Amino acid sequence: MNTMTLWHISGWEFAALAFAAVLVGFSKTAVSGANTVSLAIFAAVLPARASTGVLLPLLIAGDVLAVVTYRRHAHWPTLWRLFPAVAVGVVAGTLFLVWAGDGMVRVSIGAILLFMAGVTIWRRRTAETPPDPEAVTHRTGRMKAHSYGVLGGFTTMVANAAGPVMSLYLLSAGFRKLGFLGTSAFFFLIVNVSKVPFSVGLGLIDGPSLLLDAALALFVVPGALFGKWAVNRINQRLFEQLVIAATIVGGVQLLLR
Repeated sequence: MNTMTLWHISGWEFAALAFAAVLVGFSKTAVSGANTVSLAIFAAVLPARASTGVLLPLLIAGDVLAVVTYRRHAHWPTLWRLFPAVAVGVVAGTLFLVWAGDGMVRVSIGAILLFMAGVTIWRRRTAETPPDPEAVTHRTGRMKAHSYGVLGGFTTMVANAAGPVMSLYLLSAGFRKLGFLGTSAFFFLIVNVSKVPFSVGLGLIDGPSLLLDAALALFVVPGALFGKWAVNRINQRLFEQLVIAATIVGGVQLLLR
């Protein structure tokens, strides 16, 4: 990674990254998947490979805040069912990053964003009122958990974009709002922390990137606090529509860049 690039961003570019950091915090405590917009902003302002390394510590900061907020609502049987498949996906994503150049990573991120937007649209159109999560989770097949887990591990390693994948899985398993947020909080904290050694080994996280993270982390906190306040007040249907639209725009922009 050309870390010097991180120090040649303009004031407007830093403002865009700061806004993306606010969205990271908001997505962790309110609307999971909103950080796909953050992903598009980071990949547009920074080199594509570098953007994944800068974004990861910010995601971890948001995960910590989400765990503190919703720690009592996690469903651990679901987490243990997912982790082995996620590990396979993370290793596959690491191997892809070893092979892929910056242009390929940028195109991959754009394609992943568009795919995730399509998945989210499909989920919204086919969603039904979810039953009790305790009953439905046990009926969710192992093959389904494995397929979502591998895809989630790969997308989170390559593009920090597993949010929509896991959202779809947890919603299909029947989780309601608090159980959804608590389970996803622990899932992403554990998975994102496990990605740090891989990202360091690939040169995606280093001293200069962490200094930029230190400045941007200040914006994650207000986003998380606002998300905690808004989670029971927000018109989530409208917000999801805005997130999907912004994700599509970001994905197309990366593909055409």
